[in-house]
Amino acid sequence: MKYHFIVNPKARSGLGEMIWRRLEPELIKRRTAYQCCLTTKRKEAGRIASDITSDGKPYTLVVLGGDGTLNEVINGIACPEKTTLGYIPIGSSNDFARGLGLPKDPERAMEMILRPAGIRKIDIGEVTGGSRSSRFLVSAGIGFDAAVCHEVCVSKWKVFLNRIGLGKLSYAVVALDRLKKDRPVTMRLTLPDGTVKILERTYFTAFMNLPYEGGGFKFTPEADPGDGMLDVIAAHGIGIPKVLFLLPLALMGKHTGFKGISLIKCREVRVQAERALPLHTDGEPGFLRRDIRVRLTGSRLNVIVK
Repeated sequence: MKYHFIVNPKARSGLGEMIWRRLEPELIKRRTAYQCCLTTKRKEAGRIASDITSDGKPYTLVVLGGDGTLNEVINGIACPEKTTLGYIPIGSSNDFARGLGLPKDPERAMEMILRPAGIRKIDIGEVTGGSRSSRFLVSAGIGFDAAVCHEVCVSKWKVFLNRIGLGKLSYAVVALDRLKKDRPVTMRLTLPDGTVKILERTYFTAFMNLPYEGGGFKFTPEADPGDGMLDVIAAHGIGIPKVLFLLPLALMGKHTGFKGISLIKCREVRVQAERALPLHTDGEPGFLRRDIRVRLTGSRLNVIVK
């Protein structure tokens, strides 16, 4: 087996390359066949994945980076069904690794990849807005959660907290600030059977493939990435005090029974908002949209698990 490593050297505020240099000697020691590409700019991981898989043959890709790098890769892969993915999580949120129970320690993650105990097939989501589409593995969202993701990407808090090993707290810090700025909206959700749900004063709607988002918020505790269903969660009809009460509970997945939290399982949903709102896929910012469709693609990715 030959491994194709896609490494984001700037992950975790610049530690990516250092961690890769620490791991690479083990590959040499084991005489493992491998190729490594270090990214130099945003979106390059997707281009690399596309170049590798464009011939439609089976490949094993190993991503060393954060959920954002992983998102670029899944959007570049030509044939997900023929691709096996290994993941060494060194980002700020690491919700993909958390949701699948993958090792967070780079050395343990490398060992799992070189001596895989199993392969898990997971669903792939897709958001379409206008003429643009983007895949996701962890989650997508529109509204407040996406605004938080947008701001975290440029936040000085993220850089500082990454340096002291608390990068995931950057989402909580930014979330508190966004609550003061963002005005809830009316959203219209249309399900495949024609059912329409009107949600007043909605802060966000998230489309979850895995349980966690935003650096450890367990928004949908029952989400299963292999069940062929999206777990949709919306926070609506509540005030800021209750949001502040529910956010800490969401870290433990204890928020779902409260009024104002709606959960829906479906393969596809259309969301229409009263105004254009921020959008994200796996924490990566997208264009402002007021009308989007979210679905599972029907393809599945093979992921190395322990």
